[in-house]
Amino acid sequence: MRIAIVAESFLPLMNGVTHSILRVLDHLQERGDEVLVIAPSAHDGAAGDRVKGAEIHRLPAVPLAGYTNVRVAMGGVYRVKRILADYAPDVVHLASPFVLGWRAAQAAAQLGIPTVAVYQTEVPGYAARYGVPFLENWAWNRVENIHLLATRTLVPSTFALNQLRGRGIPRVRMWRRGVDTGRFSPDKRDDGWRASIAPAGHRIIGYVGRLAVEKQVEDLAALTGIPDTTLVVVGDGPQRAALEQALPGAVFTGFLGGGDLARAVASFDLFVHPGECETFCQTIQEAMASGVPVVATGRGGPLDLVENSRTGWLYEPGDLSALRGHVLDLVGDDAKRRAFGTAAHASVQDRTWPALCGELVNHYVDVIAEQPALSGAGNGKGAWA
Repeated sequence: MRIAIVAESFLPLMNGVTHSILRVLDHLQERGDEVLVIAPSAHDGAAGDRVKGAEIHRLPAVPLAGYTNVRVAMGGVYRVKRILADYAPDVVHLASPFVLGWRAAQAAAQLGIPTVAVYQTEVPGYAARYGVPFLENWAWNRVENIHLLATRTLVPSTFALNQLRGRGIPRVRMWRRGVDTGRFSPDKRDDGWRASIAPAGHRIIGYVGRLAVEKQVEDLAALTGIPDTTLVVVGDGPQRAALEQALPGAVFTGFLGGGDLARAVASFDLFVHPGECETFCQTIQEAMASGVPVVATGRGGPLDLVENSRTGWLYEPGDLSALRGHVLDLVGDDAKRRAFGTAAHASVQDRTWPALCGELVNHYVDVIAEQPALSGAGNGKGAWA
């Protein structure tokens, strides 16, 4: 196939959207597909023009106010339409579409190219967190318009499925996220790393993710004063300085990737995630693959990932006393914590990226088949070559 992926964010910015795209690119490269990624320009202009076999087309972009490493692509529908017309893909993959993705959805519809829109970021839910709740309805209108126009929408969780169907979005299917069970494994636990973080032998409570308002990392202040524990915050973002003040006893490692991240996660005794706007939450799945039990808020993607009293605990959004209580329950009971971790590890072993990317390709095939006259039978040239 010939595929255009329109990415709302991409390298060098690493987040859940970029991570998913990179795993999809691995799979498509292995299959021998031709791929174009359309993405915002990097802040330093130094990003490469090919990644994992895919051609990267960068659009001029400006930094998002207050979050300078996130960039918003400039230009209108016509510019994206011209790129797609020149490339002539069989299918357009809209990765977490909102600004650039909205233009691409319109451009593809005008060209008659089928689209698969992947709902991955609950942008409307961010509005209140960033102090602009009056924008929530506008943001939902944008999300609805994109997914009404898409040939098919893919969502990562039951919560997101019900959320979009409840807003009248048709043609919605489930597409979860894979996890690298070779990279994230209990075998990566490192006693030396643990000793460097908690030399007194404390239980390590870990968080991994962006340090941004929507992640609600400040809620972890509810864990202050739990005896014989050390809180470790892995990640970076615009809230880091404020969080270092709000969580003075925590260890902040900054961004970790590759083997360093896998070692850190496997070395946690417990993983916590307080964010309420997660459509999936990949870091929870990585912790579970590492044999680490989870305490997370009971909204969004974690509802599908964490099984209460078996792989971890979920608490009602906003109930920080319950967050603290669940953490106390697990850090104070070694046998229970080990049992939860073993069950968590077993629960994700069939969620490999190759299997999930195979499902994605099947979705591509389905939407192409719905428009055979325009898909060009897989040669990328279609009826409008």
